[in-house]
Amino acid sequence: MLGPLVFALPAVLVSCTSEQPPPPPPPADPGPVEVDGARDELAALAAAAQDRHLVARYVFGRTGQPDRSIVFTSANDGSWRVDVPGGALGGTADVSLAATGDGLFQCALPSTGHPEPARCVRLGERDDALPRRVDPRIQHPLTDWLDVLTDRRAPLAVAVAATPKGLTGACYSVDSTSASLNAPLDVGIYCYDTDGTPTGVRTEAGTLRLAAPPGPAPATVQLAGPVVVDAEPLDTAAPPTPDPTVSPSAGTP
Repeated sequence: MLGPLVFALPAVLVSCTSEQPPPPPPPADPGPVEVDGARDELAALAAAAQDRHLVARYVFGRTGQPDRSIVFTSANDGSWRVDVPGGALGGTADVSLAATGDGLFQCALPSTGHPEPARCVRLGERDDALPRRVDPRIQHPLTDWLDVLTDRRAPLAVAVAATPKGLTGACYSVDSTSASLNAPLDVGIYCYDTDGTPTGVRTEAGTLRLAAPPGPAPATVQLAGPVVVDAEPLDTAAPPTPDPTVSPSAGTP
């Protein structure tokens, strides 16, 4: 009687073994999913910012320097203008940058370092990059860096960030993954309201924060002054200090 049982037992064991459920798959790593989600969220907010037309006042702060009031205008026709106090001549001259259908302009405003009446210089086509020597860099988070933030091919690493003190909105940490010295934008924290309004940016250059609720946009932006064909734009750097030991007439016959 033991023989049939002995032979039947392996068959039962094989049957029980074949009915065991497969082992559960290893848990998925949520890291890349969260990172991709943060980048998608930021890209969507930056795209909304590109479509947001408004007049907004920002405060730009930098350690060791007084705060500056920045006025940004994004008009309904796609033109924009940013007024930057202390944006040229080592902080002694005020300038206005504008991009219209006629091109990209720098306008010198009456100020301590430039008391002359306002006048504008055409720098190139509206989508051209500003020459480095005249670029105050404050305007980029509100203008062309939005193109970088919406470009999924840009070498960026994005993560959700805590809102820095003094700023509001949903904030994201943005870093560059490029080994090049010419990063597509400044590394830092970028914050937006749900409607796409840029509410603040914190980078090594300083902190830009929205100072008041934005107002309605105009149909188009107006340049701060007339365009002067033979004028030169103002550099951001301070002019060289004259050497008091050298006579202005030295070398003159």
